[in-house]
Amino acid sequence: MDYVKAFTVGGLICAAGQILIDKTKMTPARILVMFVVLGCLLGGLGIYDKLVDFAGAGATVPLPGFGNLLAKGVKKEIDAQGFIGILTGGFKSMAAGVMAAVLFSFAAGLLFNAKEK
Repeated sequence: MDYVKAFTVGGLICAAGQILIDKTKMTPARILVMFVVLGCLLGGLGIYDKLVDFAGAGATVPLPGFGNLLAKGVKKEIDAQGFIGILTGGFKSMAAGVMAAVLFSFAAGLLFNAKEK
């Protein structure tokens, strides 16, 4: 049942993005940023965690999950270090994910012969 929940919630998030692409004049980049900001806002308010508890990876893998991770990191660092945690929390919480993306992108660039269009 966990797989069904994850697939349904993740699919609904992706469907919302596709609807925004098809029905509005927003660029995909703006939609992606909107999803991250929305996840950050919902995470900061404690709402997104309930969705994560329900859907698991269906809520943590899409872009709103990245925003939620940023919000959780900021909240944690504010509790630990005070005001300076606003500046450091997001970086600490996202560092591993960003580093993995950079390393895997570099590895893919070495393995495949990418060409410009």
